[in-house]
Formats: sequence, C-alpha cells, structure tokens
Amino acid sequence: MQAPIPVVINGATGKMGRELVKAIAAAPDMSLVGAVARSPELQGQDIGELAGIEALEVPVVNDLQASLVMATQERQPPVMVDFTHPDAVYENVRSAIAYGVRPVVGTTGLSAEQINELADFADKASTGVAIIPNFSIGIVLLQQAAIRASQYFDHVEIIELHHNQKADAPSGTAIQTAQLLEELGKSFNPPSVEETEKLPGARGTRTQEGIRIHSVRLPGLIAHQEVLFGAPGQIYTLRHDTSDRASYMPGVLLTIRKVLQLKSLVYGLEKLL
Repeated sequence: MQAPIPVVINGATGKMGRELVKAIAAAPDMSLVGAVARSPELQGQDIGELAGIEALEVPVVNDLQASLVMATQERQPPVMVDFTHPDAVYENVRSAIAYGVRPVVGTTGLSAEQINELADFADKASTGVAIIPNFSIGIVLLQQAAIRASQYFDHVEIIELHHNQKADAPSGTAIQTAQLLEELGKSFNPPSVEETEKLPGARGTRTQEGIRIHSVRLPGLIAHQEVLFGAPGQIYTLRHDTSDRASYMPGVLLTIRKVLQLKSLVYGLEKLL
C-alpha cells in the first residue's frame, strides 16, 4: 500500500486547525506528522486530545521550520496546511516551499503582489501551492451562479459576514468573488446619482470595476456571503451560510491530495474541482 500523505498543520490549535486534526485522523490516506501553534500554554500537549479525539502522539510545538524538516523525512512528499494569521502566512509559505513542502493555504489576507511573488517562487522550485480563500464547495457553486448572473445584471454588491475574530476585511472569498465577476471584462454599478457618504465607508469598498463589498463582523457568525444583483423590478440574491467548520473539511482534504500533483501555484478551489 502507498504510504499516507504526511501533513503538518500550522495553526493547529485554532478552530479550523482542530477541525482539520479530526478530519486528517479519520482520513486513511493521510497522517498528521506536525502540529504547530504559538500558544505557550499548549506547548507539548497532544493535539489529538486538544481536538477532542484520541491521543495522536503528535505534540504541539512552536517551531514551524523544525516541523517542516521532520516532515521531509517521511516516505511521501509532505503538505503544510496553514490556518494562521495574515501577518505570518507569506513567510510560512516561503519557508514551506524552500523545504520542499507543498503549502495549502486557508489563511486569507495575502496581497496580490505577495501572491505573485509566491507564484514565482513556486515556479522556480517546481512546487505545488494551493491558496484557497474558501474551502467550501457550496461557495464555489455560489460563485459559478454569480458569474452566470453577472452576464445579465449590471448592478451587483457583495456582503460578507464573519465572526469578530477575523483579522482581515474584506474576506478573501469576497475579493475572489469580485475578481471572478470582473474577469468578464465589464464594469458594474453605473452611477445614477452623485453619492455622498456622510460617514466614511458607509458604502463599503469599491473595486476597480465598480463592485461594492461590505464587511460585517459580529460574535455568533461563522462565515456567510451574499451576492445581490439588482435590475428594474427585481433583486436576485445568492447566499451561502456556514453553520459548522466541518463543512470546509472535504475541500481541505481534496486540496491536500491535489496539491501533490501541482508544479505551480493555484488560487481558488474551483481550479481543483
């Protein structure tokens, strides 16, 4: 039998990280070989027990590079899944590529310039990298429906709603959705009146092609997105709601398997389906 895919989770003690620990433990073709997190009080604890399952004999550590080096000693090419912070993800991905570990990135907040630099680095190393703003297959279906609708509607706005611990705004998913619509080569929301914001930011942010994006941050939310299309006499609304982080796990596991087949950087789950 083929050896399982060795996986290092960076950000293993966060909510997404713990959910992924459970998913990998249940996946017969994967093996968790590293759990990286900054939390001082959790160092040395078994990540399986922290995730609420049986002990996996994988301690939490705060040394990503050491974990990457250890992963490369496995029989199969290793994968690093990053669920950390926008301030750290760029260097995390560069480190993984440098060690020959394939990064799967769920952390959002990378700039277009940073993504381009990582793509160049991945090309030079012939290493697969997957940057996925949203691992939900339902979001991919929403985006595909939005692309179809945008061929017939000239007015569209995006509302994304997340928990209040999310550090970046707008969300990577909302930005990616706008980018997909703008690939049609048309501008949106032609003005019908000269607008004035009495409070700065009241109308959200505006992309180059005129799409408005609004961000909401509240406790009690997880991850939600609406795309609203308007035309005289009608509103067409597309909405996706996440009620449990387990909904992301099929997309994460699929990406872990697919990134091993790549030789360059891929952005977006739809490229892998």
